[in-house]
Amino acid sequence: MSRRPDILGEFTADHRAVTELLDAIEAAPPGSPGRGDLVTRLTDLLFAHCAAEEEHLFPAVQHDVPDGGALVFGSIHDHLAIGQYLVDLQTLSPADPAFDTLLGGLADTLRRHLRGEEERLFPAARKALPAAARAALGERLRAERAALDP
Repeated sequence: MSRRPDILGEFTADHRAVTELLDAIEAAPPGSPGRGDLVTRLTDLLFAHCAAEEEHLFPAVQHDVPDGGALVFGSIHDHLAIGQYLVDLQTLSPADPAFDTLLGGLADTLRRHLRGEEERLFPAARKALPAAARAALGERLRAERAALDP
């Protein structure tokens, strides 16, 4: 019998998709229009992912995890910085010299953020939240995403 991922499994899968897309952007030829399209896809993925974490996971972490408020605050701070990088990148052509500078800042911030969530926030949530609660949150997230998927 296969088990569906709990909320942490869902977000870890999102992190893998984000990393793969970021790697593809970095591997694309500098200045190529395809990089802009990939940044748009990354922007859509990250805004949806961050909103889902903030709606579904962070309230439980803040309430049930020791020092959860500090963990959530750090993640939200990162989400804001990542969002600003993405907005700034959307205003530039991939041929603009500032594009690569902003992309480097985004990549560094994003990789640090993902690592921090996977090394600190997710293990703390796994320890503090019962498996049934994590599974129910995962089901809610999947149902919400299915309802939004055309």
